[in-house]
Amino acid sequence: MKALGLTAVLGAAVLTMSACGGGSGDSGGTSLVNGKTFVMALPGDPGNLDPHFTSLSVTGQVGRFLYDSLLGFAPDGRLLPGLAASWESAGTTATFTLRKNVTCSDGSALTASTVAANINFVGDVKNGSTRIGTYVPAGARATADDSAGTVAVTVPAPDAFLDRNLGGLPIVCDSGLTDRAKLKQNALGSGMFTLTEAVPDDHYTLTRRKEYAWGPGDFKADQAGLPDKVVLRVVANEATAANLMLSGEVNAARFTGPDGQRLQGAAYLKRDIMAPTGEMWFNQKPGLPTAALEVRRALVQALDLAQLRQVFASGRGGPPTGLVVPATSPCRQDTVTGNLPTFDAAGAKTAVAAASNGKPVKLTVAFDTSSGPGAQAAAELVQQQWAAAGVQAELKSVTETQIGQIASGQFAWDVAMFPIGVSLPSQLVPFFSGPTPPNGSNFASVRNDAYVAAVTAAARTPGDGGCDQWAAAEKALLQHLDLVPFANSNVPVYARGSQLDLSTGDVDPTSIRMLG
Repeated sequence: MKALGLTAVLGAAVLTMSACGGGSGDSGGTSLVNGKTFVMALPGDPGNLDPHFTSLSVTGQVGRFLYDSLLGFAPDGRLLPGLAASWESAGTTATFTLRKNVTCSDGSALTASTVAANINFVGDVKNGSTRIGTYVPAGARATADDSAGTVAVTVPAPDAFLDRNLGGLPIVCDSGLTDRAKLKQNALGSGMFTLTEAVPDDHYTLTRRKEYAWGPGDFKADQAGLPDKVVLRVVANEATAANLMLSGEVNAARFTGPDGQRLQGAAYLKRDIMAPTGEMWFNQKPGLPTAALEVRRALVQALDLAQLRQVFASGRGGPPTGLVVPATSPCRQDTVTGNLPTFDAAGAKTAVAAASNGKPVKLTVAFDTSSGPGAQAAAELVQQQWAAAGVQAELKSVTETQIGQIASGQFAWDVAMFPIGVSLPSQLVPFFSGPTPPNGSNFASVRNDAYVAAVTAAARTPGDGGCDQWAAAEKALLQHLDLVPFANSNVPVYARGSQLDLSTGDVDPTSIRMLG
């Protein structure tokens, strides 16, 4: 998943699927039509399009149209052939055998050496890729055999989900690896689409590559209903996005708030995702108030998390049970219940005073404007409840781009309210351990020895065999108050005039079919 934001919603989710109205999932059963344009609303501008230097879910969604990865992911989470026709993985090694005749958007051939260069670049800590630790373990080394079309990868320590993690890395073609400046507002990949126009904060126009025939699974280039063009419109306001769908100007959009409920009936397809959407981070950089565990505990004690959940999710959220999108995680233990301080307003005021030695506590609280209409109301509730405990909180609304600045260490903050979407517990590790920006992804400066010990033990056991240790790792984070989850929400994608599926939380470009 993968990413900061609702999906990573980034790295993301296996989901339940439903169709509004008729229930067939075909938006009314009309026929597939070739040559049309698919228009999708984005909640914010994707910013830097380089897929190895972003943690934003919206940028990850754009990248799905432009870049391929070694493996594909079915809507139910199964691994599918992607750029790799076959693969095998065991602990510290993985081998991928590439499909033949894959080409890049500039016409060059995609080789095993190109794939190996991608893995080596991201795995080298000196390059500062935000994908290190999420897709590629630090210190990973890849070698290529171009004649056989194979890529062999060795990592320094066991990785329980090595094939899935390496398999999800977006692969950049040689010309982009040579000059990464080209990738900021362009794309050089082997994906289904090329970028033909980029107007930041407005729209991005993509054109389908008619020769593209190596999509995940059994994708065929000649199947009916494929769009010739895709327009990704930046529409930050969900009410506006719903209006554009109702008028037929937009084919698909994701909704975190109540506006999605306006899109009911047989004309609309719905794809559901239940994901952790309400999460609170504490900046533990030395010298900040929130670096002290006693201060964090007092701050959480001052919050009525159940009330916060209701406000944040507009009454439609559920209690969180873990830090990974529930449907995608191989581990399903409840790691939240009983591991956070209980609400005690009176005790919190005393605890804040004691933890701060009677000094005023002033905090900058950043909240994500793309998390839905309840985000600001939730932030204001936090401000109110902390004021009652003697804490002065200054609220700052932040865009997806500014969340990226938080993740890269370029934005001043004490507390941040935004979710991190991942599909595997191992993908959390770089955010809660290791170096801080610009040398790593540990943007909250977390130091948690119990977490590191648990994930080290869990990584030695492939697949779900290490779930008890992964659960212990999550509990260590919550007990240390490195992250406070307070709400799960459904963040569905609605579609009109088209069919589509989601994989790892994003709209899968190869699944889009246009309807007459």
